[in-house]
Amino acid sequence: MKTITNTLAKAALFLTSLFISMVSFAQEKSANIDVDVNTKGDNWYAQPWVWIVGGAVFILLLVALLKSNRAKE
Repeated sequence: MKTITNTLAKAALFLTSLFISMVSFAQEKSANIDVDVNTKGDNWYAQPWVWIVGGAVFILLLVALLKSNRAKE
């Protein structure tokens, strides 16, 4: 009797999981892919002055950190 109950429980679990997966797939929306290719070249990181300013700020921070490290010694 116990094996019949276990078998019925397994079958019920299988059917329930099958039903839930069918419902979830039925609600899935089709993929809407919209690719925007910018061919104008107006990216902010493509401008040379951005790289120059970024490099200058990096060097200033590096010098400040190294100078404060020497002052502690």
